[in-house]
Formats: sequence, structure tokens, C-alpha cells
Amino acid sequence: MLIGRIEQFFDKISVAAVKLSDPLDVGDIIEIGSEEEAVRQRVESIEIDKKSVSRAEPGDSIGIKLKWKVSKGDNVYKIVDLGRAEFAD
Repeated sequence: MLIGRIEQFFDKISVAAVKLSDPLDVGDIIEIGSEEEAVRQRVESIEIDKKSVSRAEPGDSIGIKLKWKVSKGDNVYKIVDLGRAEFAD
């Protein structure tokens, strides 16, 4: 389920700025990229205006720590039915 788009990626601290179109909670599994090349991980923290929150709502611009480099404009998906899919912890 598409929930947002990468607005910016900060290499040195490995944090992505994401503009949300749907809610996101700490603990959710996200996938960023395309079918050909995507990264998947659990959301360990969310920040809004440098304050830690447990949930972000549509329209929020958030910061999330990532384990991989992503690019501006990449789509962000929430994995709703994880099944047996693999992701980085």
C-alpha cells in the first residue's frame, strides 16, 4: 500500500524525509523503491520536527532512520500482509 514519497535523504545520518499520504506507526514494515530494486525494514522510530512520535498521520513530513540509501522521489509502501516475506531487522 503506497503511503508516501521520499522528499530527501541525508547520507551522513542515514535518515529519510518522507511526506505521508497515509498513516504510519512505529513497528510497521515499509518497503522503499520499485519492484526491480527495493529495500524493506521495520520502522524503529519516527520524528516530526525533531520530536519522537509513535504515529504519523497523512500530510505529515517525517524523518525515519534507514539501513540503506534511497533516492528523492522513491515511493514508500507499507507492507500490510507480511506473510513469509523477509526484511532487515
